[in-house]
Amino acid sequence: MRDPLADVVSLLKPAPSISKLVSGGGRWIVERSNMGSPFYCAMVVGSCWMTIAGRAPIRLTAGDFVLVPAIFDFSMSSLEPPTSLARPLPLEVSPGVFRMGSPDAPAEVQALVGHCAFASRDKDLLVSLLPEVIHVQGADRLTALVKMIDDETRSDRAARDVVLGHLLEVMLIEALRSTAETAVTPGLLRGLADPQLGLALRQIHANPDHPHSVAALAQAAAMSRSTFYERFRREIGAAPMEYVTTWRMALAKDMLARKEAPIADIARRIGYGSASAFSVAFARHVGAPPGAFAAMRG
Repeated sequence: MRDPLADVVSLLKPAPSISKLVSGGGRWIVERSNMGSPFYCAMVVGSCWMTIAGRAPIRLTAGDFVLVPAIFDFSMSSLEPPTSLARPLPLEVSPGVFRMGSPDAPAEVQALVGHCAFASRDKDLLVSLLPEVIHVQGADRLTALVKMIDDETRSDRAARDVVLGHLLEVMLIEALRSTAETAVTPGLLRGLADPQLGLALRQIHANPDHPHSVAALAQAAAMSRSTFYERFRREIGAAPMEYVTTWRMALAKDMLARKEAPIADIARRIGYGSASAFSVAFARHVGAPPGAFAAMRG
């Protein structure tokens, strides 16, 4: 049976990242706004604060890993931030290596930070299924992956972008499954952490062409229809059939963009009895019929 988490990460299509080695000494702060892109950080030495707009500060210490699938306004600072308004910009001391704070102060913090992009046309939908912030402590495996990403980013080896894409996928999966048991926001991880809902989610992903219904999914989850519906909506953040439809459309958009099959075949693969029924549903969901969507991606 298919793995919904792997499906989502694969469809996100993480693109090669910008990776930096950052060190800091003394009092320092760096602020970023209007990014809207995934951000990750592996702490190698020392401790610092990370503050995301609208959330309580997170103290990061050596061995910690943090991933924010869609970050906008945030700051990182020394444990004692600067008090004056004068905030020196990070100094690039060599390609991809940055120094924050006083250049004369001992380097008390060292971190590997990176940004990447999701190439999927459905990235907003897919990201909405993930936790807003992932913070893992004692993240040796994740730190090793980030170091590999940083090394590959700086290289000029053959197939570099392909390798980076796969490393980013592995990093995302490792980060997500490391926090699956403690996901606090509704989404795919909370659903998969529930053994009964996990059965229904795997049914949806394994058989997008199946005529799913709330009653049938509830039976697969060994729950009453009403209990299943309410728990699914509470834990995942969408009603069961809404999730089925949006997942089918995400698959359809991916197949159309890659021109993988004729529209009639795509319709059959995701559970529509005819190309016309699929076209109507696709246009309602996406805002354009399948043919026009595929032409725009050509």
